Amino acid sequence: MRVREDYRTLTGPEKAAIFMLALGEDYTAKIFEHMDDDEIMEISQTMASLGKIGANVVERLFVDFAEQMSGANSLVGTQDSTERLLVKAGMSQEKIDQIMEEIRGPAGRTMWEKLGNVNEEILANFLQKEYPQTVSVVLSKVATDHAARVLALLPESFALEVIHRMLRMEAVQKEVLEDVERTLRTEFMSNLARTQRRDSHELIADIFNSLERSVETKFMDQLEKTVPESAEKIRSLMFTFEDLQNLDPAGIQTLIRAVDKDKLPLALKGATETLTDLFFSNMSERAAKIMKEDMAAMGPVRLREVEEAQQYVVSVAKDLEERGEITIASGAEEDELIY
Repeated sequence: MRVREDYRTLTGPEKAAIFMLALGEDYTAKIFEHMDDDEIMEISQTMASLGKIGANVVERLFVDFAEQMSGANSLVGTQDSTERLLVKAGMSQEKIDQIMEEIRGPAGRTMWEKLGNVNEEILANFLQKEYPQTVSVVLSKVATDHAARVLALLPESFALEVIHRMLRMEAVQKEVLEDVERTLRTEFMSNLARTQRRDSHELIADIFNSLERSVETKFMDQLEKTVPESAEKIRSLMFTFEDLQNLDPAGIQTLIRAVDKDKLPLALKGATETLTDLFFSNMSERAAKIMKEDMAAMGPVRLREVEEAQQYVVSVAKDLEERGEITIASGAEEDELIY
């Protein structure tokens, strides 16, 4: 009987089948309880046709699984997948829309965290139409640096009235706080989520990030001839695979746990030596050795495949940054980290 020794040739269902067989009958039975009939049928058929699996393949599978599950950052969700999950949960469309509106608003877990991510000019423009007492409550709850920027943009007489209210303010009653939150949610955050427009240069930069390198270069060359200032701004906003070298060690480790282990070797195949060394130095010695072997075994690969893998890694990094799990510095002096 042929023995399967090459881990790289395994399909997803085969990996799942090997993993469950290795766990034993009791644990596999418990996992089957959480699967539907089609999933059980596919896994069962795959198990039946596996043949003999080498011990090194089983070990490699468990190592990969342990590395992926060693941190909470190993899963990357999206707004679309979240909305599909809510639909499957049987919620009403009205409730789903309300939840997704909150999610699509400025990032943050609480109302006050969300406000901290709203542009100070937009927030000041809204608050100057509210009662000074309401504004004093809001500015006492957001970060002090953000409150300072908002305060500086308010009309002077109004700002002074707000300051006086803050000086006299004692502990805010729960009912007052809830009323302010309700006002902000219904009159401000929901409208902001619907009407907030992205900067056009940011939009084009995101689109260019998703283009094939040759197409993006062609467009950028044309823009540099016709609108050089806009081209320069777009280029500064674009995020490339090589920009990952600005991640700190903790950020690199978080990214390694989050990305598909089959795509990272392909992405690194076309990276600079500096970047590949950065990734390898933030892996265990064993994991780095395995990845180097995988990269060597690939042989020549298509440029397009490398670029697609790098684009995937970049998209995961941007998702992690949006959720505040990593920080990607621009490389400018003001973004340098001080230890």
